[in-house]
This record gives sequence, structure tokens and C-alpha cells, in this order.
Amino acid sequence: MHFAPDTIDALTFAVDLGNTAGSASRSGLDEIETVEQLAPLLLVYSGRIDGDEAELRAVRETRDLLREVWSMSRDRAVTAVNAMLRDAQALPQLVRHDMLDWHLHATSQDAPLDERIRVEVALGMVDVIRADEWWRLRVCAADDCAGLLCDLSRNGSKRFCSVRCGNRMNMVAFRSRAAAAEDESDVD
Repeated sequence: MHFAPDTIDALTFAVDLGNTAGSASRSGLDEIETVEQLAPLLLVYSGRIDGDEAELRAVRETRDLLREVWSMSRDRAVTAVNAMLRDAQALPQLVRHDMLDWHLHATSQDAPLDERIRVEVALGMVDVIRADEWWRLRVCAADDCAGLLCDLSRNGSKRFCSVRCGNRMNMVAFRSRAAAAEDESDVD
């Protein structure tokens, strides 16, 4: 599926941010408990970054909201996406800055970080919804993982948030088949 680069960037960031939550993180812990832990995620952001506890709390709330929207049906997501844009009084406009070519911003570079994140991801979600591709935003199919994934593959067959989860589930399936085959041979 082809989306604009800024849409892909926003959705990729949403996955990275969403997968810092304890239920979705590799460590099983919340991976942005401190301002210092949040900083590496924000290297892709220009504009205002306060780097304080209030901003950290707001970004964590945004993460939780994005994880919730990610799991909604398309129709429910439309309502949530519209609310995110409306709450920020988003006014989409083309901008060019740093080394980036023309792309959409819908808030000021001086707006709070959590608002900019919500609006940029909402704009990415708008593109996905309009393309009737909402199903590409999913939660990992691994039984023990709540990781987010954005399936940008041509055939839309990605099921796991990472190779690690895919390998683990393949091993579980293999062991299950092997055990079933062994049980069957014991019956004979």
C-alpha cells in the first residue's frame, strides 16, 4: 500500500510510541517512565519539546489514547480521529522545514508535544481510513503480546509486531504439531 511519507512516519511513530506500554513492550515494563527514556523517541520531532514531567505525563496519556484508537473499528476510529483533530483546532497546511520536503502539519511547532503527536498520527489515520485500509492497523497476533503493528506490506499479510513474536509463535505451533504427532503415534 502506498501512503505519503509523512503518513508512514506518523504511523511508524505511533507504533513505536504505542509499543512502549508495559503490555506491548519487549521488556514487559513501561519503557517511558522518565523524561530521559522519552527523549530518544522524540529525535524525529522538531519544534517545541519541554522535556519535563508534565510533558511526559501528557505523552503517556496520548500513547494510551492512540493504543485505544488503534484497536477500534473503522467507524469508531473516525469519531476518535475527528475528536483529536477538533480538540487541537487542527488547521492542516503544507510546510517545509529542516531537510524535509512539503508535508502536512496541522498545529503550530510551538504547540505542546502531546498535541502535535495526536494531530500528526490522526492525520496519518485519516489517510488510512480514506483509503479503506484501516485493517492494516492491528494488534500483534501473538497470544502473549499486545504490540501494535502497521502492515504496509503489499499483500497485507503481516500478523506479528516483530520477527521475535513471529518466531515465537511459529515455535509454539511447531511444538504443538510435534506433540500431536507423538500422541497419534502412541495411539497406534
